[in-house]
Amino acid sequence: MVSGRRRGLLIDLDGTMVDTAPDIAAAANRMLEELDAAPLPLDRVTGFIGNGVTNLVRRTLSASGLSGRCEIGVALPVFERHYANTNGQFGEVFPGVMNGLQQLRRLGYRSACVTNKPQALAAALLTRKGLADYLDVLVAGDTLASMKPSPEPLWHACRLLDIDVAHCTLIGDSPVDVAAARAAGMPVCVVAYGYAGAGGAQALCADALIQTFERLPALLA
Repeated sequence: MVSGRRRGLLIDLDGTMVDTAPDIAAAANRMLEELDAAPLPLDRVTGFIGNGVTNLVRRTLSASGLSGRCEIGVALPVFERHYANTNGQFGEVFPGVMNGLQQLRRLGYRSACVTNKPQALAAALLTRKGLADYLDVLVAGDTLASMKPSPEPLWHACRLLDIDVAHCTLIGDSPVDVAAARAAGMPVCVVAYGYAGAGGAQALCADALIQTFERLPALLA
């Protein structure tokens, strides 16, 4: 997939490197409790992940029947306050991610995390989970005016890595990642265990499907 002396990986965060659903669901349900609404099950909130925090909160309000009673401008700060406390507390790094990143670093790959999560939350999570040391760049949901599935964050990450788009591959888990990679003109590899939603990872028509990050060095070679 990747050729040339300098090779780069753009890697999604939620559902790809870290199972953040437990952290997000905890914050969402604490928000709902504060707004006098019933909690939502973990799998329901997990389905809202991937298009940014504002979209997640909006969908949570809708699923709880709060859309007509609570404005997003009121609910969003409540969620953000709770998520600052739950971020990295319950979720875990997926098996094989750390080892795979270590192998890729030894092989000379430069890596960027490209996520729709806000900068402050993403940076804190990467540090808490010990992933920051294996990543050269972070492009977050509020780094630019647009986020994935726009190709702009991917192109921006390539510029920061100083690697041509043709020599980069995106690693993700969702339709948002696949759409962003296609728009950016780069290959995309999807993890089988992420938050792909209806149809699962195999339905995303990515260039490759992997069970673990430990498969990446051989695949990219």
